[in-house]
Formats: sequence, structure tokens, C-alpha cells
Amino acid sequence: MFAELTLSGLFSTVIYSLLGLGLMLGAYKALETVTPFSVRKELEEDQNVALGIVIGCMMLGISIIIAATIASPSETGSNDDPPSSSSTQR
Repeated sequence: MFAELTLSGLFSTVIYSLLGLGLMLGAYKALETVTPFSVRKELEEDQNVALGIVIGCMMLGISIIIAATIASPSETGSNDDPPSSSSTQR
């Protein structure tokens, strides 16, 4: 299980995690800038559940995109050769 753990894999996971947190913070700030009301006031003081659900869904969507990016195989270091055209001819 831990045999595949490498320093480069750990480093890339930390970088992607920090990038993901930055993207989520940026999305929250963009939402706060676009809306004509104070998002913080609506969430904390007015207890606006609908706005909390919208922000939660937005964060979950960004998290899924980032997780898919991390889990996808990288293009570098791939030793798979594309099939030659002669092998597909009959």
C-alpha cells in the first residue's frame, strides 16, 4: 500500500491541495463580489439556509473537479505507444 508512495507524488498532492484551496477561496470571493448583498451577513446573522446550500454545492463541485484532475493519469512519463496503423488494417 505504501510502496507506491513517492516524494514527487506527495509533493504534487500538496501542490494540488493548495491550488484547490486557493480556487475555492477565489470562487467564494467572486460570489461575494458579484452578489449585491453581504454573503457573510446572510449566512451568519440571517441564517440563510438556501444560500448556505448554494455555496456548499459550489464548493463541492469545485472539489470534484480538482479531485478528478489529481486522479487523472498524467501525460508525462507515459510509455504507452499508440497502436500503429498497420495493426488495425485487415
